[in-house]
Amino acid sequence: MSLISHVFKLKSQSHILIARQTSQLTACIGDRKETRDRQARHRIVMLIGAFVFGFLLIGGRLVQYAHTEQDSTDALSNPYVVASRPDIVDRNGQLLATDLNMVSLYADPRRIVDADEVVEKLAAILPNLHWSETHKKLKLNSGFQWLRRQLTPRQQADILALGIPGIGFRPEKRRFYPGGRTAAHIVGHVNIDNLGLAGMERYLDQQGLADLRASGMTSSASLEPVKLSIDIRAQNIIREVAAKAMNVYKAEAAGAVILNVNTGEVLAMASVPDYDPNKPSRTLADGSVDKDYEKGWFNRISNATFEMGSTFKSFTLAMGLDAEKITLNSVIDASRPIRMGGFTIKDFKGKNRPLTIPEVFQYSSNIGTAAVADMVGIEAHRQFLTKLGLLSKMNTEMPGIATPTQPRTRPARRQI
Repeated sequence: MSLISHVFKLKSQSHILIARQTSQLTACIGDRKETRDRQARHRIVMLIGAFVFGFLLIGGRLVQYAHTEQDSTDALSNPYVVASRPDIVDRNGQLLATDLNMVSLYADPRRIVDADEVVEKLAAILPNLHWSETHKKLKLNSGFQWLRRQLTPRQQADILALGIPGIGFRPEKRRFYPGGRTAAHIVGHVNIDNLGLAGMERYLDQQGLADLRASGMTSSASLEPVKLSIDIRAQNIIREVAAKAMNVYKAEAAGAVILNVNTGEVLAMASVPDYDPNKPSRTLADGSVDKDYEKGWFNRISNATFEMGSTFKSFTLAMGLDAEKITLNSVIDASRPIRMGGFTIKDFKGKNRPLTIPEVFQYSSNIGTAAVADMVGIEAHRQFLTKLGLLSKMNTEMPGIATPTQPRTRPARRQI
């Protein structure tokens, strides 16, 4: 073989080897590129998955939070509504009752991390905080629990400074009575939720105010003041007089009323003992409720019945004249006591002689009045008193008006 042929043969083999190596290198590069592309796709998929998982996690927490808030709403009766009550004023516009803006402390037990720590911190700010009861509330599976109602501004600021997660504040209204005890039985009082319990406060709720407040219709409305017929100046005087008389005569209770005889309006009405509507209940040192203090809630003027005494003689004599059983010239024998219905009726300072009808009234004769009542009879007597409204409950705005009592209808047998 010639030298030239040998050279060409070597070149040909070199070209084949280079081609093979090039082909192998190209294939290797292609495999690596495909691997990188596959890895890039995997990274993208993983990144997208991470984003999706994050969004799902955040969305789930938002849904859970929404349900927690709903549970909080369900735990209270319309807790987000800050409803108002109208002011109560006397006939001259003097303020008797009004609302004050307050805040109350609540907890979301589901967000409380360490109940012991929370109670310990709150107890340092809130006096008389019931440790075990508060701790129990913080351990409940609930979205809302009241911890303390109607805080002072200083207490709110101190609690805010603690920065405790899971507790917050809600605006509320607190009823305030500037006159204190002065017109307690007339104005009445409310409970911790500002619902009327006694007096005019209760009357207003009975007229539909409670329903309006529950629906939130009074939350932003400016309610017109409720004007009463009383004059707080006369009310203050009459209460002082009643309280002084009770102390002087060592009485269990006392009361007084001033009426406008032309209109029937009550200008003043006092019943003692009474209470402070700003603090209608008191707690004793042992933690029990002061029952003696709460006896002051009872309004003896409107919630009790009394014997009318000699004032009733006016109606009895009027009844006899109306029934035409007597005239002003009639004469009643009041010279000696009479027995009627098993009782002996006599005069306190009797004249011991026959009396005309004007004299029966003038000397307040029990004998003469009983004789006239006997002439009229039981049934006619009842009809007359019914016609005057004396046997019916008095029609007034004051709640708890007592129903008049009547004696048994056993026929009375008169014995002279």
